[in-house]
Amino acid sequence: MRVLIAGIGHMGLSHALAHHALGSDIVGLVNRSKKDLPQELRNYPMFHSFDEAMKTKPELVVIATYSDSHADYACQAMEAGAHVFIEKPLATNVADARRVVEKAQATNKKLVVGYILRHHPSWIRFIDEARKLGGPYVFRLNLNQQSSGETWETHKALMQTTSPIVDCGVHYVDVMCQVTDATPVRVNGMGLRLSDEIAEDMYNYGHFQVYFDDGSVGWYEAGWGPMISETAFFVKDIVSPNGSVSITDGNKNESDDVDGHTKVGELLVHTSDKDTRIPLPDELGHQALCEAEQVYILKAISEDIDLNRHMNDAVQSLAICLAADESIRTGQSVSLEAAVE
Repeated sequence: MRVLIAGIGHMGLSHALAHHALGSDIVGLVNRSKKDLPQELRNYPMFHSFDEAMKTKPELVVIATYSDSHADYACQAMEAGAHVFIEKPLATNVADARRVVEKAQATNKKLVVGYILRHHPSWIRFIDEARKLGGPYVFRLNLNQQSSGETWETHKALMQTTSPIVDCGVHYVDVMCQVTDATPVRVNGMGLRLSDEIAEDMYNYGHFQVYFDDGSVGWYEAGWGPMISETAFFVKDIVSPNGSVSITDGNKNESDDVDGHTKVGELLVHTSDKDTRIPLPDELGHQALCEAEQVYILKAISEDIDLNRHMNDAVQSLAICLAADESIRTGQSVSLEAAVE
């Protein structure tokens, strides 16, 4: 498989290393600026232009650039005959997200969105245990990051186009939707700009509530920056009338530790008559999860897996988070009927 990786930041670098380990034919790496690469990647061609890199005629394009380029790069790649793996969020607005999905359907190309938790055995177990309890559900999920130095610079760059609740929130809204299978109906959000280092029309802290038509309600919170507290920065609880399931080990790492963002360690399943602890000691780290994602897109291509549900789920979770962003900016509750239809 001829693979091109666009964007060699944190996630793109991990995906490039994954394809190197898998023995893919990496035809090029794309990055706008000069990049100090690990030894494994230094012999691959480096491009500073996506258009120029596409002349290598890749069969699979991995897109890990900033969010505002996702939709155009994905459509360009599929029009040129390539399958696409794209980092979340799929796009910066719902119309562009649908445009990408429609392009995949029209060109008969595979499109996988980087929802890394879908490939994590411990998170799959977390969702399964929650579904066993039965709904309606209360979702209490957050991921705050106390960032400084290079990580804060990355967060500021991301916030030029995407707020924290959209960039990270799509993962956890996707978890909510997998558990309940209900239709989201409306969102309320609140946020605040806590730094003069970001644009006046952007906020680096936000949270929102989403309501589902089965009565389920979800809360998600995300904040980035040196001022963010590391107390209870990683809360993962799902509650139902029959009990609850919780990730217990999330706050044991520093909030900007990427491996810690997916780590479960142990689940606590609580019911009225007992508490059951489910240890999960042999979890995949960040790099192994990135490799699992790339194995999946390669499998989807070789086995012609139907990805329509996967793509529609990605549009839905993005629509919910963008509606939350709209609610924060307008101060009004936002109906989701039009956004996710």
